[in-house]
Amino acid sequence: MDEVTIRDEDRRLLGLWAADCVEPALPLFEAKAPGDSRPREAVDGIRAFVREGKRTGRLRSLAWAAHAAAREVGDPAATAAARAACCAAATPYIHPLATPHQSKHALGPAVYEARARELASGEDTRVGDEEIRWAVEHAPQAVRELVRRMPPRSPGRSRLDTLYHQLDSALRG
Repeated sequence: MDEVTIRDEDRRLLGLWAADCVEPALPLFEAKAPGDSRPREAVDGIRAFVREGKRTGRLRSLAWAAHAAAREVGDPAATAAARAACCAAATPYIHPLATPHQSKHALGPAVYEARARELASGEDTRVGDEEIRWAVEHAPQAVRELVRRMPPRSPGRSRLDTLYHQLDSALRG
């Protein structure tokens, strides 16, 4: 299995981009679970990582907590928003393996954010497409280069797969 070189700076830039992508979806979760701060804490955790550059057990715990929040909320848009936060907090843990699974981790924050906004709009795919365009326009060069070093995503069958493929293809272009 091929390996991808991932520098600490790549992890920080990926984390910052992920946090910026996820932020607009957090209110979707918070509207359905106003007392649950786990997804927001996960995004705050990735922002702290970007500033401090240290992968900690706390950051991993924040990611898992956001994942648990996604399972518990019971609303599709809120679930996708919490998954986006989970993925964002987990970006520093991406493995240097050139596999589609690892590219899924890198792209997950933006894809789940787009899906959350799309679900909240009543399944208007134009909303998700616009969110993917925003993510592409705001992706740092380091994120684009990291994605290019991994195998490309296939189109798949689900709308989530389509969003992954759309983002992956645009970042490679």
